[in-house]
Amino acid sequence: MESPMSSAESQPLYPARIRVEPATEGRNRLTTAFRLILAVPHLLLVGGPVAFMASWSWRSESGVRSQWGAGGVLGLAAAVGAFIAWFAILFTGRMPQGLWNLAAFYLRWRVRAVAYTALLRDEYPPFGDGPYPASLELERPEAPRDRLTVAFRALLVIPHVVAIWALGFAWGITSVIAWFAILLTGRFPAGLYGFGVGVLRWNIRVESYFLLLHDRYPPFSLE
Repeated sequence: MESPMSSAESQPLYPARIRVEPATEGRNRLTTAFRLILAVPHLLLVGGPVAFMASWSWRSESGVRSQWGAGGVLGLAAAVGAFIAWFAILFTGRMPQGLWNLAAFYLRWRVRAVAYTALLRDEYPPFGDGPYPASLELERPEAPRDRLTVAFRALLVIPHVVAIWALGFAWGITSVIAWFAILLTGRFPAGLYGFGVGVLRWNIRVESYFLLLHDRYPPFSLE
């Protein structure tokens, strides 16, 4: 009989894989102190550390409404491209290469920007593609695509969206705790760091599925 461990090892890797090089010690306190300000250009382009489907909003005392978590300008373009690709897949069984490349470009950039914004790394991310200690590896699915799951993709991701909202709220709290910890000690608590990387993985897996980059349903897991 095959052992659980060997069975797990035999399973194919998920087609959207996040790799973040650990950085818990010797952190840059100066850039950490001003991280949200430094990350603004990236936030405008690819959004913050919440799935692009979600948008946290509130009103200040002056009545000005603020939003956090949208996918930025490039995220909007990727969402429009996914909408067009939805029709293309249903009619032809294929996602146009250009639209797939657009969504993949957005998600790779987003991984780097979110890792920086959420204090997982201190190196300033490049604008566009480029080497960075937080990266995303994507596998392009073979044609024909699974038209049935594509047709109902927006409904299928609802359980994950609910989970991401809850995890995103917890991630925000742990990130604030980590911010103070880094400023005071120069260290990112290892447990909080692992949780942040896990939420990032879950978030990007769901986004890649929603943007039709592949057809494999995301696991409910931080691993």
